[in-house]
Amino acid sequence: MTTATTTEQNTATKGGNMNKRVYNFSAGPSVLPESVLEEVQANLLNYKGNGMSVMEMSHRSKPYQEIIDTAEANLRKIYGISDDYAVLFLQGGASLQFTMIPANLAQEGKSVDYINTGAWAKKAVKEAKRLTNVNIVASSEDKNFSYFPDLSQASFDPNASYVHVTSNNTIFGTQIQEFPKTGDVPLVADMSSDILSREINVNDFGLIYAGAQKNMGPAGVTVVIIRKDLAERCSTDVATMLQYRTHISKGSMFNTPTTFGIYVIGEVLKWIDNQGGLKVVEEINNKKAALLYNEIDSNDFYYCPTDMASRSKMNVPFRVAGDNEEIEAKFIKEAAAAGLTTLKGHRDVGGLRASIYNAMPIEGVQALVDFMKEFAKNNS
Repeated sequence: MTTATTTEQNTATKGGNMNKRVYNFSAGPSVLPESVLEEVQANLLNYKGNGMSVMEMSHRSKPYQEIIDTAEANLRKIYGISDDYAVLFLQGGASLQFTMIPANLAQEGKSVDYINTGAWAKKAVKEAKRLTNVNIVASSEDKNFSYFPDLSQASFDPNASYVHVTSNNTIFGTQIQEFPKTGDVPLVADMSSDILSREINVNDFGLIYAGAQKNMGPAGVTVVIIRKDLAERCSTDVATMLQYRTHISKGSMFNTPTTFGIYVIGEVLKWIDNQGGLKVVEEINNKKAALLYNEIDSNDFYYCPTDMASRSKMNVPFRVAGDNEEIEAKFIKEAAAAGLTTLKGHRDVGGLRASIYNAMPIEGVQALVDFMKEFAKNNS
């Protein structure tokens, strides 16, 4: 993958060639593989000789059917998804899934189990409570979500309709290290911010969902991987658009899908496959995270507020020692001038945050680490 050098980035941000790319550490929408952007650019006006852009193409056309079929096939290949599962490309973000999941999977007379690990888990709980009885079986709210709770101590209900977990928390920088074994109770996972970042066994889950804009593609597409039998739980009284079976039966085309977004996801999936699949992607992600956390831990100028055993390999929050907001603001400004952008922490926690998704090259993390060393030396 071609990336801009630090020198080039400095030129870009100091009035030079503004076409040079920066290292984008945004939590989402986030960085995409540069080779994918180049491929999309090359086909933007005329997709593979069809005389039009994918953005102009009918979703009912043969060329577009090939695009969406290929995207699904590549996702199935990468994750080893069997025919027992449907792959859906939907809209409404993970936020709509907070409603669709209980509407489809909650069973009369049964409760649902939720693990509360942060802002997005809390939003999922809020929507589920509108439709069913929710049990919070584990939570890290007591320490402002700075750790992932020990699920071996959780009181899962063996008769629950499902168990819900948010696998990675962008705001607080925590990530589940080992998914719980829930037996006959379907495990539902919001993987919006770490999907495709590591190897998993899809057969361990009843449903996986993710907004695309953090690690898969542009904003606007929500990917759902659902065991087909679970879709049949849904009452026919639920609005047609909110039933998974509706979208399964129509191949994600009950209404016009987000055609261009799905096309880009398909290109990202090809890129992952070309890297060597999730095994290689996970190894690279581990190296990037180790590089950044090592600098934070070894330099007294910085610290990470997240419990070490719960640290995310996608989103790394950190602070300047003493929580010096003036120095942190200076860090953000000078980093941006050096071509290292979007490093401000979430407004709920402040500080700094580097999101290092799949498409962030290790060179970008190294450039950040080099900047951190120099900044600490100049501001200690």
